[in-house]
Amino acid sequence: MKMSTVNGNVKVIMKEIDFSGTILVKQHDQLLQQFSYGYANRTHEVLNNAQTRFGIASGCKLFTAIAICQLVEKGQLSFETKLTEMLTGPFPYFDPTITIHHLLTHTAGIPDYFDEEIMDDFEELWIKQPMYLMRRLRDFLPLFQNEPMKLPVGERFHYNNAGYILLGLVVETISKMEFADYIAKHIFRKAGNTHSGYFELDALPVNTAIGYIDAADGNWRTNSYSLPVKGGSDGGAFVTVEDMSRIWNALMNFKLLSEPYTKRLLKPYINTDEEYDRFYGYGIWIDQMNDEITKYHVMGYDPGVSFHSAYYPKNQVETVVCSNKSEGAFRVFKVLEQTILND
Repeated sequence: MKMSTVNGNVKVIMKEIDFSGTILVKQHDQLLQQFSYGYANRTHEVLNNAQTRFGIASGCKLFTAIAICQLVEKGQLSFETKLTEMLTGPFPYFDPTITIHHLLTHTAGIPDYFDEEIMDDFEELWIKQPMYLMRRLRDFLPLFQNEPMKLPVGERFHYNNAGYILLGLVVETISKMEFADYIAKHIFRKAGNTHSGYFELDALPVNTAIGYIDAADGNWRTNSYSLPVKGGSDGGAFVTVEDMSRIWNALMNFKLLSEPYTKRLLKPYINTDEEYDRFYGYGIWIDQMNDEITKYHVMGYDPGVSFHSAYYPKNQVETVVCSNKSEGAFRVFKVLEQTILND
C-alpha cells in the first residue's frame, strides 16, 4: 500500500473537517499506520492517543451476533429458534414466527425504539425515559415491547436496534450472565482485548474519550445526556483501535467461532442496497462486486460518536476509524478505502 499517499490524503481531510479521534491501518497483521488527532477531553486538553477508548455505537452489533453464533455452535439454541421459546415477554403484538435469524438480519418486522426510517434525533428518546435509568437491557423493553409490528416477518430489511436488544436478552437468558460480562469473557478476552468494555457514562475509566456534539455557532457540549448511561447489545461499547483490529484478527482466524460458524456469520443474507450491491450478514455489512465479497464492515453513529471499521479480504487489510464527534469518521474512512482499493 502507498502509505505516503494515505498519510497525505488523510491529513488533508482531517484538517478540513477538524477530525477528532484515532485511526489504524493493518495488513497481514502488520501495522501500517496509526495516528490520532484532537482531544479526548476538551476541558482538560487531554489529547487522543493510540490507547484511547472510543464509543463505537452500533458498531458492536457484531459482538452480539458473534455471541449468538457461539451459543448456536454450543447447541444451546439454533438460528431457527423462535423468539417466544427464549423470552416470555410480554410482547402482545409480536408475530410468534419471529426467529433468531430474523432478528440477526433485521428482517423480524418488529417495532424499533429508535426507528431510523422515521426518526433523526436520538436525544428525543430520553425526554420521557430518563437516560440515566438505562443501565440494563431490560430497561429498553418499555420503549417497544407493547407496540404493533412494523412489517410482516421476513418482508424486507429494516435496520432495527430493538431486535438486537432482544438478542442480548437471549444471550443473558442462556448464559445466566449479564450481557456485558458475557462479551468480556467470551469475545474480548479471547481476542486479546485489554481495554474494551461496556462502560457507564457516569463512571468512564481512564483514557476514555468523551463524546462531543458541536453546534454551528462554534459552541459544544458533551453527549452525557444524549445516550443511555450504559450501552448494550444494540450499541455502546468502547474500544481502542488496536482492540478493534484484534477483533477482526480473531474473527477471521476462527478464534471466536469455528470456521463453519464464522462463514455463517459472514454470509450475505439480505440485500440492503441494490445500487451498491450491499448486503447484511449477522451483525455485519458486506459489500460485493461481481459476486465477489470486497469488504466486511461495521459502523456506528450516536451523538458525539462516529465509527467505521472494515476488513478487505482480497488484500487482508483492516481499517479502524474512531471519532469522539458526531461526524467525521466516514470521510476519513473513505479516503483510506479509496487508497486501499486503488492500490
